[in-house]
Amino acid sequence: MTKTKLNSNVSALVLAAGMGTRMRSATAKVLHKIAGQAMLNHVIDALTDASVNDITVVVGPGMEQVAQAAAPHRVVEQTGQRGTGDAVKAALADVPDDPGHVLVLFGADPLIQPETIHQMIERRGLPDNPAVVVLGYRLEQPGAYGRLIAGGGDQLDAIVEAKEADAETLAVDLCNSGIMAIDRARLGDLVTTIKNNNKKGEYYLTDIVAIARAQGHHCAFIVGDADAFVGVDTRADLADAEAVMQNRLRQQALENGATLVNPGSVHLSYDTRIGADVLIEPFVVIGPGVTIDDGATVRGFSHLEGCHISSGAVVGPYARLRPGAEIGENVKIGNFVEIKNATFEAGAKASHLSYVGDARVGANANIGAGTITCNYDGYNKSRTDIGAGAFIGSNTALVAPVRIGDGAIVGAGSTIAKDVADDALAITRAPQKSLDGYAVNYRAVKAAQKKRDQSENQ
Repeated sequence: MTKTKLNSNVSALVLAAGMGTRMRSATAKVLHKIAGQAMLNHVIDALTDASVNDITVVVGPGMEQVAQAAAPHRVVEQTGQRGTGDAVKAALADVPDDPGHVLVLFGADPLIQPETIHQMIERRGLPDNPAVVVLGYRLEQPGAYGRLIAGGGDQLDAIVEAKEADAETLAVDLCNSGIMAIDRARLGDLVTTIKNNNKKGEYYLTDIVAIARAQGHHCAFIVGDADAFVGVDTRADLADAEAVMQNRLRQQALENGATLVNPGSVHLSYDTRIGADVLIEPFVVIGPGVTIDDGATVRGFSHLEGCHISSGAVVGPYARLRPGAEIGENVKIGNFVEIKNATFEAGAKASHLSYVGDARVGANANIGAGTITCNYDGYNKSRTDIGAGAFIGSNTALVAPVRIGDGAIVGAGSTIAKDVADDALAITRAPQKSLDGYAVNYRAVKAAQKKRDQSENQ
């Protein structure tokens, strides 16, 4: 995504202190992944893409892994964990005094987009100078979400938590996303005025709207797409957010000129890069770190991760490309072939039933079915180097470290543990013996034995 003008007058607070008990997980809620990346990092990426670079992440005690995921951004610990207002108050001293706007977001809102962040900042900057701008969305059945109580136009009078709402308020369909843009000059006073006289005994950040209005300040709201604000509190929420993100990624791939034969069956990752005229067949899983260049084909039921596929290459069906797989132009990786940390140069082929790991396969080399590079001796990984135009016969074991020269041939069924010179033939197959008539005698003996066994069992 193209970044717009640097928002040097904006700071962001990302609230990530919640453990997410409803997730029933030892992993902090914000570290659960959507499209292969932690939810917290989706939020940080959206801020960065919106050119918001001053970011503070609020964590709870003992959340070292969350702090690591937030790096290199500023991290503040909320010791008491007494609500969202308390979280913002804990971070206030670390927010620079000079920005005009402070964005408050949640680390478990992974679907927020840079365009929405820009809209929030732009609304905060209009001449009516609202103290607080809140992002809302409409739902037919708002359920437990807080409600935005609107005045005229886009004016906002209050935010009411569902647990504190009366029947009339619960009938409002305008929901609170929790995302706010706040005037930095007024933020400190608003936050320190929050009281905890509610059913949960917490300091709700949402109370600053009513506080600001009582002080005579103006507040406003904007309305976004409900699908973009799927807050994740449970595993079911996580699955819903994943579905939304996958639809976004598929749509982006289609708009960029790729063909997804059955889009709903293709799983993509947050950083997947797919070029124009790429064909992806059904039931393909693409993990993090994958780039597919223009004109490549990925056939059905293949699994890709941490790899690069060049133009004109064909991968699959049922292929597995693991991290470090570099697939050159017009390479053929066929069914039930696994590639790990290996480079296939232009025109090379491994058409079926092979494992190639920690290796280089030269241009136009051919890897026969059942070939294995024996790259691990129980202690160390070693490399196999296969030269350009080499031919590796079926059912061959290449014991690394070993080099097969350019144009060399390895006979089927061989175990190669020594280097093979350019254009040489290497073969370790045992000599074949033939015993004339043996099969006839063998069948006669076995038939007689079977007849005797049947007689004894009657």
